[in-house]
Amino acid sequence: MKSILFSIENNVAKITLNRPKVYNSINREMALALQEHLDEAATNDEIRAVYLTATGKAFCAGQDLAEVIAPDAPPLSKIVKEHYNPIILKIRQLEKPVVCAVNGVAAGAGANLAMACDITMAKESATFIQAFSKIGLIPDSAGTFFLPRIIGLQKAAALQMLGDKVSAKDAEAMGMIYKAVPNETFEEETLKIANRLAKMPTKGLGLTKRLLNQTYSNTLEEQLVQEGICQMTASETADYKEGVSAFLEKRKPTFTGK
Repeated sequence: MKSILFSIENNVAKITLNRPKVYNSINREMALALQEHLDEAATNDEIRAVYLTATGKAFCAGQDLAEVIAPDAPPLSKIVKEHYNPIILKIRQLEKPVVCAVNGVAAGAGANLAMACDITMAKESATFIQAFSKIGLIPDSAGTFFLPRIIGLQKAAALQMLGDKVSAKDAEAMGMIYKAVPNETFEEETLKIANRLAKMPTKGLGLTKRLLNQTYSNTLEEQLVQEGICQMTASETADYKEGVSAFLEKRKPTFTGK
């Protein structure tokens, strides 16, 4: 059984974590496969959006602990450096929208993987948990970077130190995710978002993502400069010309992602 399922349909790359018997916990095979598929999403012009989800009852339980306690186990520092860090960086550096559809519990690195995506939605029955403190570890996979920026230092500290479960509805209310979706319409609603993004001006969305990444480190003045640079780049795309023409002609635009 492949640890990750991959397909492309309607310009959407669907990446599905596929180790349901172990709640889609991440081992080396899965981590490297996920990196490969993210690389393909970056270089394949047919792909204009990514949809990340999982099979079974869980989204991702984080690290496969059986791997780290094996007699020949690599040190955790190697796992973090070669597995999780590249995954998070590839998601953030991919200048195409990444939609995450959390179908069940997202724990540890699984929760932080979900937060690293651009638009994250979850089944109403799903839960999020910063499980690291329960086994004496610290939040990796950029958890200490994104969570305090998304929900504030106090809430982030409490969730990461206490390891309390957060329901999808509470996650939405505190801004941890974009939306909690009814179980019955979960796949339909989340795929609809990915398909919608795949028909939008891909270059412009990618530049928007670049600016959102930069806002974490730029001053206001630096961000204004970067907005000007990116706006000029966006104005040179075919999609910008199509968007303006469609507006003036009072018709729906047909974007090509170029």
